[in-house]
Amino acid sequence: MNKLGIIDYGAGNLASVCNSFRAIGVEGKLVRTPADLTDITHLVLPGVGAFGDCAAALRKQNLAESICQWISQDKPFLGICIGYQILFESSDETPGAQGLGVFKGHVRRFADNGLKIPHMGWNAVTPLRAEAPIWTDMGESPYFYYVHSYYPVPQDKGLIAATSSYGDTFAAAVIKGRVIATQFHPEKSQVQGLRLLKNFLTL
Repeated sequence: MNKLGIIDYGAGNLASVCNSFRAIGVEGKLVRTPADLTDITHLVLPGVGAFGDCAAALRKQNLAESICQWISQDKPFLGICIGYQILFESSDETPGAQGLGVFKGHVRRFADNGLKIPHMGWNAVTPLRAEAPIWTDMGESPYFYYVHSYYPVPQDKGLIAATSSYGDTFAAAVIKGRVIATQFHPEKSQVQGLRLLKNFLTL
């Protein structure tokens, strides 16, 4: 049986994420220390807040190393928004702050191209690896909900599992093995979001 862990670093969108999993019949356990990972099979790092604050909080709680180890073992992992960005090395949002460095790359701010920043609302997602289990029953161009001013630019373009466009075309999601991370918020994306969470739990 799957046992879901949701990381609580003091700033994540915990209530919405917990409620979304509850809506599909899964009760998540809050993870605040490495010891809380015992017996967990699926791990979620939700995202609300700033890159530097998230990195500092995870390190303060001794969770940064545990997350990196979890991912290195190819255990099912879902990073959402800041929980996606923090997997990279650095960000325009907090110069000098070090991310977890799971993936090589930098988190870039949207260019000032006349569009409102943050990018907020529904937008189409184009899966690049439609065969990936996370996209099961999604269709060719599912819509998800975004709230962000920054997006990762992976050095390894092979990681990119989906794109969206908002002035720039950006990596909306990455996949490596059973590690999934999305710039959009599944927990705010109604039917498609719940479908994605269900697909994650099948990994």
